[in-house]
Order: sequence, then structure tokens, then C-alpha cells
Amino acid sequence: MAVTANAYELSVTVTLDGNTEPVANAVVSVNSARPGTPVSAEIYQKDRAFHPDVLVVPVGSSVDFPNRDNTQHHVYSFSPAKTFNIELYADRPAAPIVFDKPGIVELGCNIHDHMQGFVVVTDSASVGQTDASGQVTLSIAAPDTVSSQGKVTIEIWHPRLPDNTRPVTREIERGSAPAIVALNLEPEPAAEGSLDRLQQRFREL
Repeated sequence: MAVTANAYELSVTVTLDGNTEPVANAVVSVNSARPGTPVSAEIYQKDRAFHPDVLVVPVGSSVDFPNRDNTQHHVYSFSPAKTFNIELYADRPAAPIVFDKPGIVELGCNIHDHMQGFVVVTDSASVGQTDASGQVTLSIAAPDTVSSQGKVTIEIWHPRLPDNTRPVTREIERGSAPAIVALNLEPEPAAEGSLDRLQQRFREL
């Protein structure tokens, strides 16, 4: 962790619990007094999948859901951070969805049960995703994120967490070496049938 007068950089490596296998695409954040600036983004559907399958955006961002398949989709979410329902459509919905609360938003398609995606809505500017080697470096401008004991509290989220509706919290020591955080993750889901519970909830509602 390199420190300057007004900011510091925090390097984190995320691995699987029990071994040193790196975890890619984990979302790592630190509570910050600086909220991120809202953006316009998109998650498109192609080959009956969401692209990207995980999108990280600041609170207040708008996300479009263009359909680039030759079949219609029906995109929805029942997550507390954002509930919405884009009924059967081709091409592009009439308007983007605005994500106005922080949290994890799980996406599904009522036509194609296996489709799954996530929007991670954050109120912190200090957020990033791990690369293929499980590493991410955050630029942090709020020195009060370091406790009097010299520790930093970080939040880590991954779609294969046992409870992927919320991030897990870890305290790491302030120091010069990259911090290593181990996560307990579920096995990779099957390509088909991975949204049985979400689909059942959709049908009940």
C-alpha cells in the first residue's frame, strides 16, 4: 500500500480458499467519502447470454439492455437494490434502467432460464475488479478509511459466493506488500438450469 499526503493505493490479490488459485472478476471496494460519477452503460444480449455478465456502476448510472440476438428476450430483476421488468422485446428497450440504490442486482431472462447476469451498484469511487491473476489496485483518496489500528476494511463480491446477494467484508493490514484475501466460492454452475430458483420466483409473482 503506497501512501501519499492525500491518497494511497491499495493492492489486493484474491484467491480461492484452501489454495492459491487466483479469482478473476471479483469486485473489490473500500468505503469512500467520494461517490463515483454516474455513467451510461449497457449490458447486451448475444448468443443467449448477458455481456458483460458482471457490470460495476456507480449509484445513479443508467444501463441499456440492447438485444443483439435473433430471438426476443425478457429481462428482469427482483433484487431489493433494483426491481424491474423489461417485457418481451427485440432490438432495444424504450428506455434504460436507472440504478439509484447501492447493492447487488441479479438479472434473469424469463425466456432463457440459463441466462444470468449481475449489476453491482456502488456508492464508492474506490472500486475495481480483479484481473486474470486475481489482482486489483484501488486508488483511495479518503485517508479516514484506515483505522487507528492501521487496518483497512474492504468488501469483496463474486457471483459464486455462497450468498451472492451481498459482499463479504475483510480487514487487511496496512502495509507495503499486496494483501491476499481468500474466498470460499461455489463450483462453476452448469450452463443450463442455473436459475431455477429465480425462474420459480418469477412465475410465482
